[in-house]
Formats: sequence, structure tokens, C-alpha cells
Amino acid sequence: MEITPNLHAFVWESMTTNNCNTYFIDGPTRVLIDPGHSRLFGHVELGLKQLGLTIDAIDLVICTHAHPDHIEGVQLFKDSPAFFCLHEEEWRWAGTIGKQMGAALGMDMEALKPDFFLKEGDLQLNGLSLQIIHTPGHSPGSATLYWPEQKALFTGDLIFKEGFGRTDLPGGDGATLKKSIQRLTDLDVEWLLSGHGDIIAGAEAVRKNFEDIEQFYFAYI
Repeated sequence: MEITPNLHAFVWESMTTNNCNTYFIDGPTRVLIDPGHSRLFGHVELGLKQLGLTIDAIDLVICTHAHPDHIEGVQLFKDSPAFFCLHEEEWRWAGTIGKQMGAALGMDMEALKPDFFLKEGDLQLNGLSLQIIHTPGHSPGSATLYWPEQKALFTGDLIFKEGFGRTDLPGGDGATLKKSIQRLTDLDVEWLLSGHGDIIAGAEAVRKNFEDIEQFYFAYI
């Protein structure tokens, strides 16, 4: 799905099998955000193929957090030129309880060591500038990515259309999640691109979604 000429979404639409949405930034630096489960990566490969690309065309893989349905597919890039990055706080968590979660699903977390770590602030790549925002709550090192040029916000599992990320998994915290969501409300966003569910288009719709989450759902976190 083309969002803008250089931004594409590979939306996971199955109602019975869990996997995340994957996003692709096509530019001087080609970035794939949240590759999802390895066994379900075929829909991303198909999307890239329709753009005339293979995974070898990816320069950087970014994961918003280290839950298996977002990070497992990174291992498919082991022999590719792509670099991989994750927030440093999330990698620390991934080495403890996250390691146990991955092992329970047959995933070797140690094999997914990032090439470098995301940190709060600007990430400057060749021809691309992203703002990294540490937004814990769903997991300790969850990160939200903001692309000012396209006014696109990649929220991972922090906030969705009419919903928010669960906090009952190890490392989750409801009070922290609320604070993280509130940090994002003043950004100029035309596209809210979450880890699951529908894309929200238009600044007014994005603003209303933030307001509705705080007004109607914060009491249940």
C-alpha cells in the first residue's frame, strides 16, 4: 500500500494469526520498520517485489520494540547488507525477561544483536532524518519514530486506531504508557502508522484519536 511516493505500508490483515504491520521508507537510505514474524514475512517480500525490490535492497531495519511479532524477522537479514537497530533500553530488557519470551517461541534473542542503538533525538541517515522518541509502557524500551518531512508517526504498539498497546506483558506499565502517549500529542502528524490495525490519515483524525484515547480509554490502563 502506497501512503506517499516514498512511504509504503505492508499491513497485516489476518484476523486469526498475529503479526505486525511493516513499513518501508524508499529513499537514498531504504528503511524497513518492524519486519514481523519470520514465518509470515512473505507478505513483506511480496510487497517489496511489487516495488521491484528484494530484501537485499534494504539498508536499515528498525524495530520499535523487541516483542517476537515485531523483531523475529530481523534474522532473515543476517546475510544481507542491512544494519539493524533498536533502542538500547529495549535491548537490555531483551537480554533478561525478553530472552525468556523469545526462547518460549523458539527465537534466539542473542542472534539479533543490533548493529547500533537508537537514542532519544535525531537519527540522521543519508538523505533521511528521523526523530527518535523513547516511549516506554508497552515495553521498557519501546521507541516511536517521527518523520517530519512526511509528518508520519510510527508508533509500534504504543497507540493504535481506537486503542493502545497492552501493558500486562513483562516490562509493561500502564502509568508509563499514558505519559508516553501524551508526549506525542503536540507533534504535527498527518499519518499515524501503528504496529497493528488501521492507518489513520489526516491531522484532524490523528488529533481526535489521541483525544479519544485519553478521554475514554486512559481509565482502563
